Amino acid sequence: MVSQTSKPSPHGMGEHMRLQGKTAVVTGAGSGFGAGIARKFAAEGARVIVADINSDAAFEIAGQIGGLAVPCDVSDAVSVHKLAKSVFQYAGHLDILVNNAGVTHLPCALEDVSEEDFDRMFNVNMKSVYLTARAFVPHFKERKSGSILNVASTAGVSPRPQLNWYNASKGWMITATKTMAIELAPHGVRVNAINPVAGETPLLKSFMGEDTPEMRAKFLSTIPLGRFSTPEDMGNAACFLCSDEASMITGVAMEVDGGRCI
Repeated sequence: MVSQTSKPSPHGMGEHMRLQGKTAVVTGAGSGFGAGIARKFAAEGARVIVADINSDAAFEIAGQIGGLAVPCDVSDAVSVHKLAKSVFQYAGHLDILVNNAGVTHLPCALEDVSEEDFDRMFNVNMKSVYLTARAFVPHFKERKSGSILNVASTAGVSPRPQLNWYNASKGWMITATKTMAIELAPHGVRVNAINPVAGETPLLKSFMGEDTPEMRAKFLSTIPLGRFSTPEDMGNAACFLCSDEASMITGVAMEVDGGRCI
């Protein structure tokens, strides 16, 4: 089940829009960083497919930006196949794939994370990148163009204690980005990642364990610029890396973290 709405008039008609004529899929786009990326892409002229396991959230964001909502469980091969089918029926082609959907486990000792939580995180954070690649990379190769953006994390570069398997999943994503980039470069396909620090998203409370002023202050003290990442920050960084302005950039994992990893 998909829904398409007419696209609102972009602000500043006549201005050069950086993603004009591009079609993009953003997974986990119903909230948080994914919604910020979807909004920015639409504002810059892209047709955006909003994919999210929360169908109500997907339809809400798609309605706001004039995009296409596709309910999708990125950890499930059948669901990702249906997503690809919807994309090609809607747009005929794809230019940009953003693997943003992600989950974490609650902070705890590494040996205390349940197997169920580990498997869910493995499937959503890692297997999804494989499944979307299987669904869309042949298309990118055929067109000899395309941009893939993986939303990793500072957790994969500078891990925090008690988020062990989440940290490891994001380190995996950074390595996946680099190996995909080197393999797909001869086919004209670029692959990059962004590493946000924690932001005002549904995952924030999970990262901190509890959302209290004291925990926020402690968390913010580790970020030199003194604030959380915002969906707008991620949208701006993602827009650049997925635009033609970044045509010479591939295989980078760009920290958008207020200096957290310095």
